[in-house]
Amino acid sequence: MVNRNRGFTLLEVLVALLVFGLIATAAAEVGSNYISSFERVRDKTLAGWLAENRVNELRLQEQLPDISDNSEDTDYGNYRWRVTTVVLGTAEPTMRRVEVTVAKYPDGQSEPFSVHTLSAFLGEK
Repeated sequence: MVNRNRGFTLLEVLVALLVFGLIATAAAEVGSNYISSFERVRDKTLAGWLAENRVNELRLQEQLPDISDNSEDTDYGNYRWRVTTVVLGTAEPTMRRVEVTVAKYPDGQSEPFSVHTLSAFLGEK
């Protein structure tokens, strides 16, 4: 009788490690993509709210805003943002075009990157 040792051969172990490595790499990539998508959606949502808030502030004023271009920094949702408001004239003197651009400051950097832009038209009441 032949007494054979039972167990895995070196080749079987190496193949199993290769398969496990490929699965782990794919899972890590999927997780990384999910986190990036979540951060992008979060930033876009917060920036959209900031832009809408700025347009609504202008709508609530008693008079049409003057033609101007200004920027202000603000904290919102644990992040630092730059909100740039550009008020432009239109062919109709009783209307203004407003463009609000919201940019986020990355952690530890001095220049923000643009996340969202909103355009709106305001008219006399």
